[in-house]
Amino acid sequence: MLRIMRKLAVNALKSPSLCSEPFKRVYFQKTKMRVLSVTQHNCSLRNYSSPPGDVKSLRSVINPHLSRIRNIGIMAHIDAGKTTTTERMLYYSGYIRTLGDVDDGDTVTDFMVQERERGITIQSAAVTFDWKDYRINLIDTPGHVDFTVEVERCLRVLDGAVAVFDASAGVEAQTLTVWRQADKHQIPRICFLNKMDKNRASFTYAVESIKQKLKTKPLLLQLPIGEAKTFRGLVDVVTKEQIVWKPTSDLDDGKNFEQKLLLEADDPNLFQEVQDARNTLIEQVADLDDQFAELVLGEYSENFDLIPADKLWSAIRRVTLAQKAVPVLCGSALKNKGVQPLLDAITMYLPAPNERSYEFLQWYKDDLCALAFKVLHDKCRGPLVFVRVYSGSLKPQSAVYNINKSCTERISRLLLPFADQQIEIPSLMPGNIALTVGLKQSATGDTIVSSKASAVAAARRAGRDAGREKWSTSDVESLLLAGVEIPDPVFFCTIEPPSMARQQDLDNALSCLQREDPSLKVKLDPDTGQTILCGMGELHIEIIHDRIRREYGIETYLGPLQVAYRETILNAAQATDTLDKTVGDKRHLVTAELEVRPRLGERATTKPIIEYAASVTEALPKELQGAVENGITNSCIQGPLLGFPVQDIDVTVQSLMVHPDTSHTMVSACLSRCMQKALKKGGIQILEPLMKLEITVSEDHLSAALADLAQRRGSIQEIQSRQDNRVVVAAVPLAEMMGYSTVLRSLTSGSATFTLELASYQALNSQEQSALLQRRMGLV
Repeated sequence: MLRIMRKLAVNALKSPSLCSEPFKRVYFQKTKMRVLSVTQHNCSLRNYSSPPGDVKSLRSVINPHLSRIRNIGIMAHIDAGKTTTTERMLYYSGYIRTLGDVDDGDTVTDFMVQERERGITIQSAAVTFDWKDYRINLIDTPGHVDFTVEVERCLRVLDGAVAVFDASAGVEAQTLTVWRQADKHQIPRICFLNKMDKNRASFTYAVESIKQKLKTKPLLLQLPIGEAKTFRGLVDVVTKEQIVWKPTSDLDDGKNFEQKLLLEADDPNLFQEVQDARNTLIEQVADLDDQFAELVLGEYSENFDLIPADKLWSAIRRVTLAQKAVPVLCGSALKNKGVQPLLDAITMYLPAPNERSYEFLQWYKDDLCALAFKVLHDKCRGPLVFVRVYSGSLKPQSAVYNINKSCTERISRLLLPFADQQIEIPSLMPGNIALTVGLKQSATGDTIVSSKASAVAAARRAGRDAGREKWSTSDVESLLLAGVEIPDPVFFCTIEPPSMARQQDLDNALSCLQREDPSLKVKLDPDTGQTILCGMGELHIEIIHDRIRREYGIETYLGPLQVAYRETILNAAQATDTLDKTVGDKRHLVTAELEVRPRLGERATTKPIIEYAASVTEALPKELQGAVENGITNSCIQGPLLGFPVQDIDVTVQSLMVHPDTSHTMVSACLSRCMQKALKKGGIQILEPLMKLEITVSEDHLSAALADLAQRRGSIQEIQSRQDNRVVVAAVPLAEMMGYSTVLRSLTSGSATFTLELASYQALNSQEQSALLQRRMGLV
């Protein structure tokens, strides 16, 4: 069969009559499905472990109407059921034929080997599917804090999000983190209370935790029928319809359910509960939406039951888009219950791209404006860049201009993403997300426009709106779409190839991985010449090491994990330095005097605040200012004590004398040397990363976990109750958390879980600082 299909595909290039839509068919085998994709340019047989079920229908509407598009993300704490929920959405929409399972390692969006081995999401995956005449571009994001940048850059380009909660745990640590990220990007959300079938699941508890911890107003659109083992369905509060899933065979895939109006005779208690919930919902929405309030107080003031469902739906949608409240739904993705109503809610309540307002669009008019937000490396096609188009359109074989990199590139192909597989498309219209092939320079956070002339025209419009007759550099910078905020890494270690002959291969692999993952930092130790790998956590570095071995075939050696400390100063200090060198027939002479001071009470930052004395401001040429600031900033990258970044300092340039022939490089070198002198005089203080630790543990093992924390210099902040468990919130130095997962499993017989995220940097006491210095110098 495979040989016949290949022969047909090759013959199709010779016979145009065969290159028609009926020829692009989906063939099924016993265990694997193969999709035959034929175009005028290439003819290839691609293997899909879980491909689109109907390629023809997906291609027939490549660019649906803007109002029919939903760009959404699935976000949640670890193990809340994000990937399983995504898998069920794909199944019910008809784009996969069998249900995958995270434990079996055969889900569509967890396609990396590392994800399938560990049963966690590491890399966000995009899938495109249709649901009832709507095109849904969905991104499944990781829940682990080590990969929080993946969530950040995806939320940057999405229009709405589904927050998934474990109904037995409510709001957890990482839920708060992703919720704050969504707040930052002002993204409307829907809450899905998953795992209603789980032991100790509580709808009331989960809703209350959303209200208390997330400080938002939940709108209950559904009520569960039963909880834990008795969970069998739900009731739609708006329509008062009950939906009960009844398995008709051993294969309970959730497609068969009974939907009918809930009557008082069916269940008087449930009927009254739904009636009260609907009245409460109407009152909540009326308080938040004036248009609906007028309707309620007018013709329907006597009887809320007469309010039409469509009027209530419209009001809930307006409230959700205004981010005044969040709709709450429930179900069990693993047990195939509640996912179809969730898909309906996504299309009904979350915004279309044209319902989000973006100030920058007024400057671009109908010209292309797109954001590159993620890069994947393909061994055959090179870098594949995910882009979100905000205005204009993209077509294959077209040239585009990258404003950030100030370069022109050419897009060779456009691909519609389906996890690790793609379908080629002829164009990309506003509001859509797709993969581009051919962009060699573009990276995460880059703004892409049609041409340099288009960027200049947009800058002129931005300048006019700002009241300036001539456009300036700041106007061009205002055109840049907000990029992604990358947190500083907290762990680092050395990485070495098996031999010097493989060093170049390793450098190439690390370069590709850095472009894919902006939170991964690679630097060269100037003293030892070793390559330093910096990451967000133990798991992050472990995954990178594993990917280098599997994907690039390099057996690298990792040094011991070390903590990324910081340095600061204790006291204000002044220093003077003179650089006098003659190179050729030119004399380079610089004399500088600086004052450094510790900064108090502000957000920790490694970028110094630079000020100038009045006499310096008057005499300093503008072209030298960049060289001065360069020298000062570069000297803060490596502190004078242990070479860690210096943070929280203010610098004042007291005096500066520069000989006319002096180069900018010499000015920077003099300022850098002067800064090092001033920092040493100010007295260096080492800062260590302090982590926020949240442990969920049973009552039986609570004392053992607390005793262990006391030995790790941990400070207990609070102990909360979560159903039958205890949640310990503590602040612990990162240096004490090496290998903590193994220790906690041993102490609690594998029943406890924990999350760890960076809270702040705190000063080491003198005894600990001395011990650290001795260890670094090899004396201990």
